[in-house]
Amino acid sequence: MKDSFNEINITPLTDIFLVLLIIMMVIAPLLDQQGLNLTVPEMVKEQNIKPAKTMSFTVTNDDKYMLDGTEVSADNLQTTINSQAKNYPDGLLIQSEPNSTHGAVVKLMDCARNSGVSNISCVGL
Repeated sequence: MKDSFNEINITPLTDIFLVLLIIMMVIAPLLDQQGLNLTVPEMVKEQNIKPAKTMSFTVTNDDKYMLDGTEVSADNLQTTINSQAKNYPDGLLIQSEPNSTHGAVVKLMDCARNSGVSNISCVGL
């Protein structure tokens, strides 16, 4: 008669767990990516509202930048924000028209962040 098999070999199971552990250790640092810090607006009573000093940019449907009705070229965007940032301590308001591209809005946000503007708000028109 044949001898019956009474032992369980756990070596393949251990190998699989070790491979999964190594994969998770390699992937885990890649999952820690920085994003945008967003804050939710707070409720404010109407009587305490003071006029905000925000720089107002509009991104048009053909990806042109307008600062308070005046067109600003994409090449001069950084220098314009640098020169105007001290006059507008409350930050930047980006108004984008419906057919403006995502890249144009992101370029404006990057220029503002590189100029030291910390408060950026986006509004769709």
